[in-house]
This record gives sequence, structure tokens and C-alpha cells, in this order.
Amino acid sequence: MFTGIVTDIGRVRAVERRGDTRFALETAYDTASIAIGASIACDGVCLTVVDKGPDWFSVDVSAETLSCTTLGAWSPGHPINLERSLKVGDELGGHIVSGHVDGVAEVTEARPEGDSLRLVFALPRTLGAFVAKKGSVAVSGVSLTVNEVGQTADGRPTFGVNLIPHTQAVTTLGRLQAGTMVNIEIDVLARYVARLAEMER
Repeated sequence: MFTGIVTDIGRVRAVERRGDTRFALETAYDTASIAIGASIACDGVCLTVVDKGPDWFSVDVSAETLSCTTLGAWSPGHPINLERSLKVGDELGGHIVSGHVDGVAEVTEARPEGDSLRLVFALPRTLGAFVAKKGSVAVSGVSLTVNEVGQTADGRPTFGVNLIPHTQAVTTLGRLQAGTMVNIEIDVLARYVARLAEMER
């Protein structure tokens, strides 16, 4: 489990294509404290550490994960939001995030608004019902509060957020531009509410 509070911006060091794809990721984390088999959220995707060195760790990613997230587009030098898994007693600063991506969204707007950055995302149609005004959503592993929901001219559901300067500085989201694709994880509470409503029909 994670909270959507990013604690490092890592970078892809190397990509090795084989049965699965192995990514070596640079990090500022003290890797001596990371166990082989530990879970780390990488751009919102929960991945298992399979190897490590003084300033890097490696993860294996299946073809299934590559097909339903943005990880298939990673190449050396690509920046990545990183978060280590929760420990008992940690502060829950964002919201409960599992690291299981529900879909990929497209940035449709990225513009300054005061000191903040205004971002609007177009969702897959299947996820629109799970995102609500003032609710929570994880965008590439970052816990955000939804400002409003709407839709594109072609009917895709959208939601908008504002990034304060701190969030722009300590995550990769401040670099987003229109047309960029991002990983989306809906709030687990929204998932269960929808399931209960479906069972009551």
C-alpha cells in the first residue's frame, strides 16, 4: 500500500528487453535499506525490486503491465515518480493507493493559473463514473484532489486539478504537456461504492 505522496524523482538508467522487461532505475533512496522483494510505486505502478546497487534498483515488468500502463514508453533518462511502501505508523498524507493502475489518461490542458499549474485529463470512458469533484485520484502515483469533472467534445470523461508549486517541484507532473499520457488509479472507496450500487440494482 502507498499514499500517493512521492518521495523521490528517479530516472530510468537502462532497459533490458527479454522474456519480461527489466528496468534499472536511479534513485536517491538509501538502497541499503531496500530489501530484494520490496514493493516500490514507480509512476503509480507497484513493482518488485529484483536487484539493486548503491544508487539504483531493478524491477521486472510483464507484457501485461506494459500494455495497460505508460511503462512501455519508458527509455533511458525518463523521470519517474517513486514512493516506498507504507510502514505501520507512517503518516497517511494522501489517500490509500494500491499501485494497481486502472487505465491511462491523456493530458488535454496544461496551463498556468496563478502560481499553480492547471491540468485537465481525459479518461477512458469506463473510468468516468469513479472520479468525482473533491474526490481523490492518483495520477502517475501522485495523490490529487479533483477540482471538477466534465467531458471532451467527443464524450470522453475529464477531470481537472491544480498543482501547487511544491507538487510541481517534487513530482514529474509539473513537466506535463497536452498530449502526454499518464497512469490513473481510481480511489478504492469509489470502486467499492460502485460495486455496492451495482449489486443493489
